Amino acid sequence: MTASFNPWKHLRPLALLAMPLVAVASTMTVTPASAAVSAVGTITGLGGKCVDVAGGSTANGAAVQLYDCNGSGAQQWDVASDGTIRSLGKCLDVKDGGTANGSVLQLWSCTGAANQKWTVSAARDIVNTQADKCLDATGNSSANGTRLQLWTCTGAANQKWTAPSGGGNPDPGGAPMAVAPYIYNGWGSPPSPTTVQNATGVKWFTLAFVLSNGYCNPQWDGSRPLTGGVDQQTVNTVRAGGGDVIPSFGGWSGNKLESSCGSAGELAAAYQKVINAYGLKAIDIDIEAAAYDSPTVQQRTVDALKTIRANNPGIKIYITFGTGQNGPDTSLINRAASSGLTVDSWTIMPFNFGGNGQNMGTLSVRAAEGLKTAVKNAYGYGDDEAYRKTGISSMNGVTDVGETITVADFRTILAYAQQRHLARLTFWSVNRDRPCTGGGADTCSGVSQSAWDFTRVLAQYRG
Repeated sequence: MTASFNPWKHLRPLALLAMPLVAVASTMTVTPASAAVSAVGTITGLGGKCVDVAGGSTANGAAVQLYDCNGSGAQQWDVASDGTIRSLGKCLDVKDGGTANGSVLQLWSCTGAANQKWTVSAARDIVNTQADKCLDATGNSSANGTRLQLWTCTGAANQKWTAPSGGGNPDPGGAPMAVAPYIYNGWGSPPSPTTVQNATGVKWFTLAFVLSNGYCNPQWDGSRPLTGGVDQQTVNTVRAGGGDVIPSFGGWSGNKLESSCGSAGELAAAYQKVINAYGLKAIDIDIEAAAYDSPTVQQRTVDALKTIRANNPGIKIYITFGTGQNGPDTSLINRAASSGLTVDSWTIMPFNFGGNGQNMGTLSVRAAEGLKTAVKNAYGYGDDEAYRKTGISSMNGVTDVGETITVADFRTILAYAQQRHLARLTFWSVNRDRPCTGGGADTCSGVSQSAWDFTRVLAQYRG
């Protein structure tokens, strides 16, 4: 992001309390080469067991085995269009490049070598293209810990696998509204929504930001007209491509309606003006900085959203806010719950929170677990319902404070979201989902990637 305008920078000092990590989090430290994702999920074989990385290890040489399916990241595999099959940021690899029967399989840093290239056939064989041999469960066994190997293809049951499928652009499936990456017309050479839709399968976008023009009057960035300008053109383009938009109110910078409007009634009217202008199905309230820190503004926002909920049956209300590494400040969640406001997704932004040099996928999962606990405690939900009322809004590439969020980190976040059925999975921003070197900027991520790699990962989400 630019130094002059930084809409999502939000350093919020929170105590970093110890919290156990769930099994889906990996501890990878190697950034893999980028691959276009075709499909992601479990690979199941003999006895209904899952292909599993032993112990969830990300070390080169980690054994690949059969194990009871448990939903962990060690059992999530990307069947990529470049012929690789990946888990935990590394590739399914034939040890020492072997081609003989009995050559064992392992996890290894992706190299592009032929011993890491696979094809998945319609007959449910997974064939190593170098050896022209099949993925095989040793000894025709389905016991936990059975090592996987190469063997001449026989058509036997221990060589039959059900792998993620689809190829090309993923179908957003049951969660098109949940996966709506941020697009912003204020900077960063905003991409054509049509280009992103066609390249990734994502149809919805979160359109940033609706602000105050200094009074209680909504305008894009506080200066562009609500209708008739470039932002309406974006809405029309997205809808022509089969999707829709979720306007985001707020952000880090600029005049916030939540602060400029003098009462909850006036704020609700400002929200309603935008809803009516575009016939919206969902809105995002991105409350940060001074707006979040003011109890008065928090309560005004909660009361206004209660009015929106009452007057717009079926509308989705998302609230996006900052977090620490162990979860967010709970004041707004508690205020909403005690006031009777239900929210479709409490969405945290797990970045700009001191994660430099650490695994940002792991930290994101830790923060999301803290969010779940806060929502559960405030509303009295069970665990499953609490997860389904939460979301993650990450940032791709190099963050404002120098953290690095890789495509592999997004895969960790995706696996967690799939396991817990989160209500929302998004990121800042599609403007930046393009390659460049020398650190992140308005138009690129600052990490090794192909265009739209981060969007393609989240497009796999099924809700």
